[in-house]
Amino acid sequence: MRFDELNWMDVENYLQQDDRLMLVIGSCEQHAYLSLLTDVKIPAALADAASQVSGVLVAPPLNFGASPYFLAYPGTLSLRASTLMDVLEDVVRSAYSAGFRRLLVLNGHGGNDLGRGRLYELANQFPNLHLAWYAWWQSHSVQQVAEKHQLKPSHASWLEAFPFTRVSDLPPGEKPPPHVAGLLGQTEARQVYGDGSFGGPYEAGAEIMDEIFSAALQDILVLLRFE
Repeated sequence: MRFDELNWMDVENYLQQDDRLMLVIGSCEQHAYLSLLTDVKIPAALADAASQVSGVLVAPPLNFGASPYFLAYPGTLSLRASTLMDVLEDVVRSAYSAGFRRLLVLNGHGGNDLGRGRLYELANQFPNLHLAWYAWWQSHSVQQVAEKHQLKPSHASWLEAFPFTRVSDLPPGEKPPPHVAGLLGQTEARQVYGDGSFGGPYEAGAEIMDEIFSAALQDILVLLRFE
């Protein structure tokens, strides 16, 4: 159940029964041969699946994140760190004003992790506001699946190559992980990462991807209990 399927009166009726909301944040950035919106598509798909089970409402996704290191790749559209934190705060404040009290942020992009600091500040300001943060690829459950299949997660590799993130054919085989020495600016990042993948296999079997998705979904359903 998403905002784009409802009007304001529907949301008001929802709030009479439930005060939970899922917020999806991601990025518009290079993902090698995958969609530029991979970091939105994955948490959005997880949110939709979780909503079907739990009935929890899903807010429109934030399609832009902090990706300054990938700006040399055409198609990457990045927010400044300060802008991201302000936008995240404004959305949370708006949700709180409407009556939402339990918010789960589903983050699909590592560059957005800095937003957690702003959320801690909001949690201190509003004692009855309950916030949770979930970054699916960092989940212990997802890491366990990767380890079981002897696969190493990395950016724009097999881990993010779901059927719904693919927009072109993927190269066969694996890419050797590039050597990264320190903090890279946008020009250096493109020189080091080339096609944009951080290395490893470009894809994994469908059964493995289903297992990854299921593990993340179960994590989300647990977090939605806000216990």
